[in-house]
Amino acid sequence: MAAQVIDGKAFAARMHARVADQVTALRAGSGITPGLAVVLVGADPASEVYVRSKARQTVAAGMASFEHRLPSDTTETALLAIIAALNGDPAVHGILVQLPLPAHLDSDLVINAINPAKDVDGFHVLNVGLLGTGQSAMVPCTPLGCLLLLRDLHGSLAGMDAVVLGRSNIVGKPMANLLLADSCTVTIAHSRTCNLPAVVGRADIVVAAVGRPEMVKGSWLKPGATVIDVGINRIDRGGKTVLVGDVDYASAAAVAGAITPVPGGVGPMTIACLLANTLTACARAHGLPEPQGLTP
Repeated sequence: MAAQVIDGKAFAARMHARVADQVTALRAGSGITPGLAVVLVGADPASEVYVRSKARQTVAAGMASFEHRLPSDTTETALLAIIAALNGDPAVHGILVQLPLPAHLDSDLVINAINPAKDVDGFHVLNVGLLGTGQSAMVPCTPLGCLLLLRDLHGSLAGMDAVVLGRSNIVGKPMANLLLADSCTVTIAHSRTCNLPAVVGRADIVVAAVGRPEMVKGSWLKPGATVIDVGINRIDRGGKTVLVGDVDYASAAAVAGAITPVPGGVGPMTIACLLANTLTACARAHGLPEPQGLTP
């Protein structure tokens, strides 16, 4: 039996609509408009696409969008000055510095200069610590989107065996913490993991975030497993550039119980969760009840 396709695009559209409804209610009841500021340094083509999409969806949700596009030779001092100004701007509730930054800029220093309460990417060391200790935090958008898809599919995740492929600060580590908080038994696998297919083969949930095209094969999977493919890889296939995930979709879909496609799976959830985080940050900044159904 073919796996159920987890439609992240449809879920993200519903989530976007819920955010927009709550933004409308917030503006009508208090006159407050959530604001998201995005800072882009340089002209990386992929980053340009993401920033345009974020701005478009921010405005569509009824929020204020602030863009700061800086040349690739921007100094660290100049970038930190802009972040400081955004930290102090009451109209800005969320700040996102688009990664990757040019090599001469210290990404950790820049991210940790953002006010943690406005860190809607969830990358500030304080938010990382809060998430790791089970406290209220800004949660990174992609892992949050994965969690919401899993909850929508399964309801409770308690007692399930989960394997997270990848140990990045952006996806792997926060994903593991979120699954632990939902009472999964979690294994983080990586490039040094011994007998990786066997490790993956015992998992009820597999989250693949390694950046290697079609690495995870269907033969690795436990029959009926849920597969969340975070990978977005561009490869040449028959002279055409195509997008594929970190999972070999065809073979995996023949074994898995449910699977996210690429594209149309996890990707759309990332921006939906960014908007949800911005709304949450706005509510917290004004001492208002947090939005329901949009955060862990």
